[in-house]
Amino acid sequence: MYYNGIYHIFYQYNPKGAVWGNIVWGHSISKDLINWKELEPAICPSKHFDIDGAWSGSTTILPSNKPIILYTGVDSNGIQTQNYAVPANLSDPYLRKWIKPGNNPLIDPENGVNATAFRDPSTAWWLNGRWRVLVGSERNSRGIAYLYRSRDFIHWTKAKHPFHSAPNTGMWECPDFYPVSLSSKEGLDPSYMGKHVKHVLKVSLDDARYDYYTLGTYLTNDDKYVPDNASVDGWAGLRYDYGNFYASKTFFDPAKRRRILWGWVNESDFTQDDVKKGWAGIQAIPRIVWLDTNQRQLKQWPVEELNTLRGEIVKMSHQKLKKGHHIEIQGITAAQADIDVTFYIPSLDKTEEFNPSWEDAQRLCANKGSKVEGGVGPFGLLTLASKNLEEYTAVFFRVFKTSKKHVVLLCSDARSSSLEDGIYKPSFAGFVDVDLADKKLSLRSLIDHSVVESFGGGGKTCITSRVYPTLAVLDNAHLYAFNNGDETIIVKNLNAWSMNKAKMN
Repeated sequence: MYYNGIYHIFYQYNPKGAVWGNIVWGHSISKDLINWKELEPAICPSKHFDIDGAWSGSTTILPSNKPIILYTGVDSNGIQTQNYAVPANLSDPYLRKWIKPGNNPLIDPENGVNATAFRDPSTAWWLNGRWRVLVGSERNSRGIAYLYRSRDFIHWTKAKHPFHSAPNTGMWECPDFYPVSLSSKEGLDPSYMGKHVKHVLKVSLDDARYDYYTLGTYLTNDDKYVPDNASVDGWAGLRYDYGNFYASKTFFDPAKRRRILWGWVNESDFTQDDVKKGWAGIQAIPRIVWLDTNQRQLKQWPVEELNTLRGEIVKMSHQKLKKGHHIEIQGITAAQADIDVTFYIPSLDKTEEFNPSWEDAQRLCANKGSKVEGGVGPFGLLTLASKNLEEYTAVFFRVFKTSKKHVVLLCSDARSSSLEDGIYKPSFAGFVDVDLADKKLSLRSLIDHSVVESFGGGGKTCITSRVYPTLAVLDNAHLYAFNNGDETIIVKNLNAWSMNKAKMN
């Protein structure tokens, strides 16, 4: 949240180690979203209703300019309830201490609600004299977002019908609901209900460990959400990020009139040995999020404050990449860098035919990786690469054609990212909904030692990869532009910056 000139991030945190358990609300503050100061935890298990964990939730700023936290508490029987906490001292600019009033819990699971799958209350919004909040749940494999209403933020009543649900999607964690403008990149307050908006409903699918969203209409008279016809619930739907990215949350930043998205760069299979090596879940770079002009999807881009970490810049332009060639981008710290590149495709005549059965982008990337020669592509970047390319994470495009249009695939392929055996090295991918009339494709990649965050097509498709190189570390990391397609590719414009370290504490 943003409160009185300061950004606050609250996060699920185990103070005893980088493994699941002992969950508290970690708390850090910043004035610029980049440099952070860690404070003591805001909420720790201490009451009967949260003794087994203070799980996720949200903040809401009440009209009296008082922040309030809604969070899920888990009792000794695994029952999940929704509780609240308020600042102990509003005159403290950092809001270090939070208290749990004695009238908790506020929301208990009623009959018919799965009491062990009832969590993660959303930021509340105000409409027609009542607050509204969503709570994620699941019943018989149906994902559910329950709606609760309150006049005073204390006494809550469950709506007769779910706000939205979908079969065969499993538990809906961390629901997030907010409006987006049809005509502007500016963010909107969650209670804004003007005519020229769509609404976004995001849910984190516990079974998939990815974040999915739909665009649709909020039927305020019925208090229901209806996705657009082209917006699909569940595993076949749109994702914020097609890589390691989960349990995300947005908030409205009134200082800069923007909506900010932040997510967790998750790892699917931690072990104690992994933790000893320093491998753990971390936060992605905060992003702004807005509605694309086509009104079919969202777009994302790193917050502008990230640019303050840029150091030395290296530029490249009008550089040809013939089939089988790779060119090193020298003069930057390749293990910690920001690269923004536009590729030009002189001709699309050599584009491969797209098979309609290739609807699974991730599987397509796995079958047609960076080493598999094509017509137009694969071309892009080899990030966190060792000198002799024993290790690298390839971020690349491949272009196909149908009878009606071109199909653009963006991959972030970690299968060659590390010589370490037995670790998670997936190939991630998503299709990029772009018009190739100008024959250009843009890519921005943020490299931070073990994370590569990529934004294709100006932020239409985003992919985050968590990687663990053994050779391509620190000064031994390299960065290359490459092409393994028949068509020669032009690096029309490339800017690459060494990135300085953010300040922590």
